[in-house]
Amino acid sequence: QVQLVESGGGLVQAGDSLRLSCAANGRTFSRNSMGWFRQAPEKEREFVASINPSGGTTRYADSVKGRFIISRDNTKNTVYLQMNSLKPEDTAVYYCAADPSGRLFSNAIYYGDWGQGTQVTVSS
Repeated sequence: QVQLVESGGGLVQAGDSLRLSCAANGRTFSRNSMGWFRQAPEKEREFVASINPSGGTTRYADSVKGRFIISRDNTKNTVYLQMNSLKPEDTAVYYCAADPSGRLFSNAIYYGDWGQGTQVTVSS
């Protein structure tokens, strides 16, 4: 089991950048794929990005491709989400999650451990 704590959310203007962090507490972090998901009010949780255990392979939702970058530092047990050119439609609670399979699933059902989320609000 991996305990996850997100940070870095906030209120920004359209076009700004923000970097989210997700710190993991657990000895298995480096064996997990990590994902970022988001949930806007009255909408379902949606996939944003994922990264494999080594950090060498990533996957992105079409809506963020070219603007967001997922990365990880296994020495710090931390995964990041660099968000550039933010848009109002990126407003949501962002969650990180761990998947012990090591694959790059976009479906949330494969992720067993979740953080509490961090709010990102983008004003127009």
